[in-house]
Amino acid sequence: SYNTSEEDLRDLFAQYGTVLSANIIIDRETRRPKGFAFVEMEEDSAADAAISQLDGTDFGGRNLRVNEAIAKPRPTHNNYRN
Repeated sequence: SYNTSEEDLRDLFAQYGTVLSANIIIDRETRRPKGFAFVEMEEDSAADAAISQLDGTDFGGRNLRVNEAIAKPRPTHNNYRN
């Protein structure tokens, strides 16, 4: 739900291991949640358990999609000077 707090996410994921961080992504213009978040777990095995147990389940009236985040490569900026 768009009313879910970072604490709610920590509590949900803590069933599977130690949660290092939970960050709900906020739209810069509207200042409202975008509808997704990132949760960082201490152990890979805890993250794997959370993914397998929570993906596709209902939480706060919304279907969760839980997967491993893949870092996007940062664009390189080439500065050309004459």
